[in-house]
Amino acid sequence: MKINSVELKISAVRTSQYPDDKKSEFLMIGRSNVGKSSFINALVHRKNFARTSSRPGKTQTLNFYLVNDTFYLVDVPGYGYALTSKKNQAKFGKMIEEYLTTRENLKHIFLLIDFRHKPTKDDLLMYNYLKYFNLPVTVVATKIDKITKGQWDKYKNIILKELDLVHGDELVLFSSLSKEGKDQIHNIIENKLTEN
Repeated sequence: MKINSVELKISAVRTSQYPDDKKSEFLMIGRSNVGKSSFINALVHRKNFARTSSRPGKTQTLNFYLVNDTFYLVDVPGYGYALTSKKNQAKFGKMIEEYLTTRENLKHIFLLIDFRHKPTKDDLLMYNYLKYFNLPVTVVATKIDKITKGQWDKYKNIILKELDLVHGDELVLFSSLSKEGKDQIHNIIENKLTEN
């Protein structure tokens, strides 16, 4: 996939602020500090496009990144960040639920989890929550470069065992450093766009 243009089109907190151009949308969701910004930057071939932060939990809006004037990558607030107040967590939860249940142009979800650790309780809750709404999910295991290649199968099997993926969902191993898995993600997006 050739990336010709990318721009942050809208940062929204409610339905009325979402883009109304009916373009396909791909949601990125994951725990705070899982590497969502690095994932987006790798996908769009831009170094510091989506801001990576040393402070987790910084994204507090739904960010709609318009790619090639064709589709959106949608970044949502990370979940499971302990220092986010209960009130904010509830607000984010409502915002994400509103998006998931009302957005007709949502084509696919990329659920990012940290390859180095067993999926957390929050990861499991999120995957099951997405499946409750019968949404198509690709699980993206980030930070695979932190684990030696000989150990990948072991870590991959732990994730597959814990999440118990529904038929049709897949696991992609991803590194924003080596770009491993990037072509796979691009292919998924392209396939979903041609399904229209």
